[in-house]
Amino acid sequence: MLDDLTIAKLSLIPIMLLVALPIHEFSHALAAYRLGDGTAKLFGRLSLNPVVHFDPVGGTLLIITLLVPNSFLIFGWAKPTPVNPMNLRGGRRSDALVALAGPLSNFVLAAAAAIPFRVIVETGVDLPGLIPLLLYLFIQINIVLMIFNLIPLPPLDGSHILLAMVDPQTSWRLRAVLQQYGSMILLAVIFLPAVTGLPSPLGIIFDVVARPIISLLTGL
Repeated sequence: MLDDLTIAKLSLIPIMLLVALPIHEFSHALAAYRLGDGTAKLFGRLSLNPVVHFDPVGGTLLIITLLVPNSFLIFGWAKPTPVNPMNLRGGRRSDALVALAGPLSNFVLAAAAAIPFRVIVETGVDLPGLIPLLLYLFIQINIVLMIFNLIPLPPLDGSHILLAMVDPQTSWRLRAVLQQYGSMILLAVIFLPAVTGLPSPLGIIFDVVARPIISLLTGL
């Protein structure tokens, strides 16, 4: 017999794949379009249709990490939104805004889910326990995905934001290093702690940043 937590996680899988991840990528596409780049629209990505945003590998990893017991590590992705920074009005600043739009959408989704969650908690309305649990997990996962995507390593959104925050010369040099080593560093940060038993940098980040945000939204 499945417990409520497992049922809630299983219920979240289609919600994340059909709602949260498509909205994340649509937000990138919309921000790029509003800032002058129609590449995503040209490729049919300026849409909330989950089919056009689905990535088999990223979706599978989201399912696997979501169902791993007692794990804080939840990550996955949709098909990356094509953006041509050369078309953006505002240069590197606009590139950062396009990158920020995705993680920001995760925060908005979490904040929206926090409203009915807090109403349920504050009023003590008699509902099946699965509903507040599902809302809490949805809030938690969206905040975790937001923080994860803001890590300043390629191919994550945070790398674009980092490159926009430094001066052009530093950005040019840093971009070359990140493009060559960023993905390897990210994989090492994710998987080496599990192999070596060392503290996980991601775990520390989530404890310091994600948990207070989740607590603020949920009131718990």
